[in-house]
Amino acid sequence: MSSTDTLTAGMTITVEPGIYVEGLCGVRIEDCCVVTETGHLNLVSSPKELVLI
Repeated sequence: MSSTDTLTAGMTITVEPGIYVEGLCGVRIEDCCVVTETGHLNLVSSPKELVLI
């Protein structure tokens, strides 16, 4: 997917990486971010370490 849109301060976006093991399982995490004048601010403070169950 591609876009020519420009992100500007005040916009919110999500970053949703995922990992999938064919025939077994898949998992995604999602961060919600707001674009600022100088970069971005992550609105989610959940841990990112892998937990094996």
